[in-house]
Amino acid sequence: MSTPDAITRQWMRGPADKHAVAAGCYFDLDKAEYVRRFFHEILRIAPSQAECERCLLAGEPKPEAVPFKLLDWEWRDLIAPLFGWRRADGKRRFRRGYVSMAKKNGKSAIGSGLALYMICADGEADAEAYSFASDREQASLIYREAAKMVDASGDLQQVCHSLDYRKRINGPRRSFFQSSSSEARSKEGLHGHLILYDELHAARSRDLFDALRYAGAARSEPLMLTLTTAGDGANPAHICREQYEYAQGIIRGEILDPGFFALIYEAPAGCELDDPEAWKIANPSLGETILVDDLASAAEEAKASPAKESSFRRYRLNQWVSNATAWLSDALWDGCPADVEEPELAGQTCYAGLDLSSTDDLTAFVAIFPDADGDGVRLVSRFFLPEENVDRLERKHRVPYAAWIRSGHLILTPGNVVDYDDVRRVIREFATIHPVVHLGLDRGWQGQAMETALIEEGFDVVPVGAGWVSQDKPLKEIEKLVKSRRLRHDGNPVMRWNALNAICKTDDAGNYSLSKKLSRSKVDGVAALVNAIHCWTFATPSEPQAHNYYAANPQLLTLDW
Repeated sequence: MSTPDAITRQWMRGPADKHAVAAGCYFDLDKAEYVRRFFHEILRIAPSQAECERCLLAGEPKPEAVPFKLLDWEWRDLIAPLFGWRRADGKRRFRRGYVSMAKKNGKSAIGSGLALYMICADGEADAEAYSFASDREQASLIYREAAKMVDASGDLQQVCHSLDYRKRINGPRRSFFQSSSSEARSKEGLHGHLILYDELHAARSRDLFDALRYAGAARSEPLMLTLTTAGDGANPAHICREQYEYAQGIIRGEILDPGFFALIYEAPAGCELDDPEAWKIANPSLGETILVDDLASAAEEAKASPAKESSFRRYRLNQWVSNATAWLSDALWDGCPADVEEPELAGQTCYAGLDLSSTDDLTAFVAIFPDADGDGVRLVSRFFLPEENVDRLERKHRVPYAAWIRSGHLILTPGNVVDYDDVRRVIREFATIHPVVHLGLDRGWQGQAMETALIEEGFDVVPVGAGWVSQDKPLKEIEKLVKSRRLRHDGNPVMRWNALNAICKTDDAGNYSLSKKLSRSKVDGVAALVNAIHCWTFATPSEPQAHNYYAANPQLLTLDW
């Protein structure tokens, strides 16, 4: 017979569990089994409408409800950890959690079963359980599943009563389960024993989530659980993305929070659409609630359409992908290695690009280091923002500028406009370590003074236009580098955000140009990268002394920019 310590060791799955045990937590298998018995012995799954119609057409009796038998993953990865792990005082370890997987894997059914358990069998008098979603239809899904379970279970019918018009189930000892949405007027006064937030990725703002965050503060063992599919990868400030990143930090061991439960089924970035192994990773119920043939058929459709590919990756592979009209998808950008360590590039020559803000926005400096064989590049980046505008621009652009500043990915300059003297100082310091062959710069009016100053400081400045001639070749080169994963970068989240915002327009000849007007938000990093790639692909080797690029290449002045 296994000892309690041995059982605890068997259920330790990662750094978070190891840290929890060090803090006095342990695993109680009897507590977990008690919940499994409730699912298996009390809950019943009613036949679907399609099953009933099939039997009716075949002249067969209506199929009976069946016990809610937890799938292996539902028991092993979700129910057992949630209810088996205990704090030193014997109470449940987990107070909050994030559970994410692809569509059609049974999230709603699990949520419904959890809600009924928490109001009927968890030992809490006056237990209040709630499910929330961004709209009424989504919010009612878990309620409808739970109401069907009540109707299908003789045991639950004795202690529960469903009120469809209120989307509410009254349970024993003054407990209840209530479905609601962000459209409801007030969330004040809730004392949630269980809070379920369904499909957090669809939340229009973070207000509801924040209001619910402490709804169970007066309870002894509250649980707030997010059940969601991946969201829009181009919006890093969304509350769902925030929770996703926090959960990933828990899983990787970078964040030590023993009270936060993290479970994410997500296909690897950049995987092929028709990769069965990727399907399994994102769909733990594959072969049970999801037919392999159906997923294969959807994958084939997605391969023929960029729009369908975006939807397939998001909803069937549980990957964070941006708008289908974006130039580079999340899968493409995240498929590029983010392993560039800048100190390792000391002494190596590079080609650089600079994109200047016209007033108070981002200014971007990007340097690329071609591989020795010329087959790929390594990328490092710097971004600048005026100090006095951080709060306003964070609200305007809806991205975590303050967090990026703290992490060192964004440099502040004094005042309410970017200080170009500071920008030049950073570039000079960079160039003392990484010799810059050519530095590409906007040809717009705001770049003229910077161009003059940089030339005086010894840089070989290349003015770059914003039209087809200047941008087509660099943009297509970037696209090839990213798609073939020959672009390695430094993992700067500002650069990632810019890359996923970018939209290119094309002319009748298929030439590319970067459209700042059409792009979702800021693309300064991409514009700077275009300037750097322009220098690399168009440039001839520079003489040892600094010189004006167009003085050395007068033929380029005749081009139609």
